Amino acid sequence: MKPKNNIIANETKAILLMAALYLLLSVNILSAESLAPEHIEGARTINTATAKSLFDNKYPFIDVRGFDDYKTAHIPKAHHLSVKHNFTEQNLRKIVEKDQPVVIYCNGISCMGSSIATQQAVAWGWSNVFYYREGIKDWRQEGYSVQSID
Repeated sequence: MKPKNNIIANETKAILLMAALYLLLSVNILSAESLAPEHIEGARTINTATAKSLFDNKYPFIDVRGFDDYKTAHIPKAHHLSVKHNFTEQNLRKIVEKDQPVVIYCNGISCMGSSIATQQAVAWGWSNVFYYREGIKDWRQEGYSVQSID
């Protein structure tokens, strides 16, 4: 190979390497941005073990996923208020008063619904909100029971 061709080949390799690195970093940044936040100001983030304990103590759970997801499987006795359709202050108040505890969940850490609903509940004045970030995905993974609607 001639020296001029070697220079072009090396430059091409360097450009391709930089492009691959850029794409890799972009994918990692985008996936990190699509994860639900770990904490919501004014709420308590809980893990699956704590969610199960609250469930066993009969705390109300709010499933904020779409109705089709809720129909397929939800935490037993969870109320359904879709964050996209009917999660309103009035509907939440029909389930739980502002000073009473409530657990809000969706599909897990890649679902933004529970973080949005938790932020909204806190903004409306709910003072005892549990943000179950891990959601039904981890609930099922732990082997805990779920309900479905026919």
